[in-house]
Amino acid sequence: MTYKAINFSQKLGLFGEHWQPKVIAEMNDCQFKIVKLQGDFIWHDHKDTDETFIVLEGVLRIDFRDGAVDIAAGEMFVVPKGVEHKPFAEHEVKMLLIEPRGVPNTGHEGGARTAQNDVWI
Repeated sequence: MTYKAINFSQKLGLFGEHWQPKVIAEMNDCQFKIVKLQGDFIWHDHKDTDETFIVLEGVLRIDFRDGAVDIAAGEMFVVPKGVEHKPFAEHEVKMLLIEPRGVPNTGHEGGARTAQNDVWI
């Protein structure tokens, strides 16, 4: 077996599009996804799972119907399952998502912002 660390910066350098998570590793049934975000996303929730946001670069704001949270580089936040939220990045944010395999980025909302699942990089 070959052992090699995963370098976030190297992986993030392989693509330029926003709101299109890329799988970089799996652990049990969870996927680790890197993604670049900029601008506003859509209101959505994930009825059956929590979603973990870990910001690597930039500042991400996650809006909720009753407030918001800012997450800076080096910080993380877990959105509980079933909680409606809307990510927003004024400037480009690079981050790591942790969620179960097969979870659509737009939850059950669908639409043009829904990314293809299980895209490995």
